[in-house]
Amino acid sequence: MYPNVQAYDRGVMFSPDGRLYQVDYAKEAVRKGATSVGLVAKDAVVLVAHKPITEPLAIPGTMQKIFRIDSYIGATYSGLAADGLHVVNIMRGKTQTHRMVYDETESVETVSREIAEEMQMATQYGGIRPYAISLLIGGIDKKPRLFEVEPGAAFLGYKADAIGAGKKTADDILIKDYKDEMSVDDAIALGVRVITKVNERKLNPDIVDISIIQREKGYVMLASDKIASYI
Repeated sequence: MYPNVQAYDRGVMFSPDGRLYQVDYAKEAVRKGATSVGLVAKDAVVLVAHKPITEPLAIPGTMQKIFRIDSYIGATYSGLAADGLHVVNIMRGKTQTHRMVYDETESVETVSREIAEEMQMATQYGGIRPYAISLLIGGIDKKPRLFEVEPGAAFLGYKADAIGAGKKTADDILIKDYKDEMSVDDAIALGVRVITKVNERKLNPDIVDISIIQREKGYVMLASDKIASYI
């Protein structure tokens, strides 16, 4: 007979059936997080994220869900906010170091791999816990690219992807309506439609972040008035 299953909750260790319960719990935290969407468009990557502001006296501008990592790389997360902000800072440090050494923007895949390695370290040592976030990392190197990194530290490239509470609904919409080489405007409109469908209520610019990464302009975060034109 196996020992009490709860014994495997107390650290990052395999249960007899091959599970890491702390990683499973981290994935559950992601499933309860706000939805974020990434799409590869023609010569661009679009990131759209919902900001779950519930406090009536909160200042919307002090909450951010999409971040500039480097000139041609952006990222968004779903899950525990503190973990997301910490990992964003780690990514920024790694890309800045690469730029100082090589005088170039690090490739999107390399950034994704490096942060996956960082997150993997938290799945194999006692006394620490896995990061309770999934990330969408998008940018431009030789071409537009989008990667997801999940709490178990696996990463995979996508044409379009969603993370967070509405992932299943969002993936269904993306599978049906995503088109290769779609325009930036169409990609933003699809991302906003996904966020609207998942939340089942009218959005406003205060609770949505949208960014575009293009070869000509690099990383651009849209202002509230521009976001309003898509909602």
